[in-house]
Amino acid sequence: MSDICDEAVPLEQPRDDRASYRLDASAGHLLRRAHQRYQSMFQECAAGLGLTGPQFATLVRLSELGRATQNHLGRLAAMDSATVQGVVRRLIDRGLIRTAADPMDRRMRVLTITPEGEALLREAQAAGQRANEALMAALTPDERATLLALLQRVSDG
Repeated sequence: MSDICDEAVPLEQPRDDRASYRLDASAGHLLRRAHQRYQSMFQECAAGLGLTGPQFATLVRLSELGRATQNHLGRLAAMDSATVQGVVRRLIDRGLIRTAADPMDRRMRVLTITPEGEALLREAQAAGQRANEALMAALTPDERATLLALLQRVSDG
């Protein structure tokens, strides 16, 4: 566990100190709002594809890797094990990915994307690109690059 939250904050603060935290100046709040806006745009651009954001991320990562275990795929797509398990199950049920025994270790199951999954992924990537462009439309190319670099630094911790 991290030490970042160990600093105690008194519950009873003077009224003027409580007002010093502004939600609209909170990085976490603004990131959540930007994420919600992007998800809404992605769903609009990807209408009819039937993919959630986590399913899309899973297909992108699996396509990049060629094959992966469920745990490894979940880590690379930034999902906990319970979430990736449900996402993978739904993608298997739709015939977008398949699972098989690893030829090197029969106890291990590996995932691969199917041709149907690749075809849907190409459509979803185009939708994702349109949603990204819409989200970033108000920014200059330099601002876009700066924002992406800063988000990468923040997300890498």
